[in-house]
Amino acid sequence: MSEQKNVTVDAEGLAASARAAKKGKGLPPVHLWNPPFCGDLDMRIARDGTWFYLGTPIGRFELVKLFSSILKMEDGKYFLVTPVEKVGITVDDAPFVAVDFTASGEGTAQVLTFTTHVGDETVAGPDNPIRVERDPETGEPSPYVHVRAGLEALIDRKSFYRLVEIGAHHDGWFGLWSQGAFFRIIPSDELPG
Repeated sequence: MSEQKNVTVDAEGLAASARAAKKGKGLPPVHLWNPPFCGDLDMRIARDGTWFYLGTPIGRFELVKLFSSILKMEDGKYFLVTPVEKVGITVDDAPFVAVDFTASGEGTAQVLTFTTHVGDETVAGPDNPIRVERDPETGEPSPYVHVRAGLEALIDRKSFYRLVEIGAHHDGWFGLWSQGAFFRIIPSDELPG
């Protein structure tokens, strides 16, 4: 009978495992990894995209970028995953923030490409939809774009204002076109005069 070990994972050990598993320039294949759950790590991603470890902001961009590359969502919960360990983390809203975008083309041929705070790019379209949630009390919009594998980016305020400037009306809705898909923002009749 083998003795079960209590596995203690910290940020440095997790980073070392992630570096060892990363091959090439692309994202690691976290969707293929299903290691044992090692517990929750005192790591949190704030709504503004700031990563915290033990209550302190992680100031090294490369470390945040590395951790973001091993992020996985399962059953509505967020995990950092390597081939040998899986730890739970807290995400206040969305794990990424879309801090900029480019628009090419016009009308239904428009293509919106978003850049996140960690440098990932995602092209909005049928596989990466844009959605807008509204605060039930204030009505304030929270716009999101899908990045990968169920992970979304909150679109920052300045980018959202720029998106609204290039929005269009379609089937009674005001919204955005990208890759031939129309993403609803607000019913046209609810827009201020």
